[in-house]
Amino acid sequence: MAANPLETMDAWPAPHAAAGVTTGERALAAHGPVDRRFPLASVTKLLTAFTVLVAVEEETVGLDDPAGPEGSTLRHLLAHASGLGPDGERAAAVGRRRIYSNAGFEILADVVAAAAGMPFAVYAGEAMLAPLGLAATRLDGSPASGASATVEDLLRFARELLRPTLISPATLARATTPVFPDLAGVLPGFGRQDPNPWGLGFEVRGTKSPHWTGSRNSPATFGHFGRSGTFLWVDPEADLACVALTDLDFGPWAAEAWPALSDAVLDTLRVRP
Repeated sequence: MAANPLETMDAWPAPHAAAGVTTGERALAAHGPVDRRFPLASVTKLLTAFTVLVAVEEETVGLDDPAGPEGSTLRHLLAHASGLGPDGERAAAVGRRRIYSNAGFEILADVVAAAAGMPFAVYAGEAMLAPLGLAATRLDGSPASGASATVEDLLRFARELLRPTLISPATLARATTPVFPDLAGVLPGFGRQDPNPWGLGFEVRGTKSPHWTGSRNSPATFGHFGRSGTFLWVDPEADLACVALTDLDFGPWAAEAWPALSDAVLDTLRVRP
């Protein structure tokens, strides 16, 4: 195996690909054009969710504030448990199924924007992007799927997810622990999972199989992947985070390549036993 496990990305079919690995303190490895900005697709949801958590700690909004369908709250929307379907149609009762919903994240952003008295992208810029130094990240598209960023920026963000400074460790722990943990649902690209654990905007690996992370990733691993061929995972038990950005849409190539890369990263760069 290469000293830098990320070099195996050169065999991926993507025209351009970049990746990096970090602990809570420092980057351990990088490969490819890490300063190139890529569309994030649904990895955007991590940035949006974190911004909502900042708003909660600032008491701009509350997790139990009503939002979305009758009986739903910000907590339900973040956890994909509001009953909204992907495009905003009512697909189930609140809290009964895990239904992945872009529309729910649009509502989240609208609620925060109204409470803060400014556009969501402006609030996110002031509350999160600027304090973390994410100068190359753009959040001016859909709060569900419209952001773009570089590997360098997302590694900074990943370090925040390992060593939070803008929110309390307790808040981060709640956000990355399964919410409504027994709900079943479909993990996009990987089929029905029962249970299908999710935190407050962060997908939690749990015992899901198949999955886009590796077999070496702990059940506590959390993160997200995007249809544009992107992912970010954080494994708190290994004190490692991995980011990969490409310009090739998710497909069978990614379902095979991403878990292999994740396992190679954990085998090669893991510091904690």
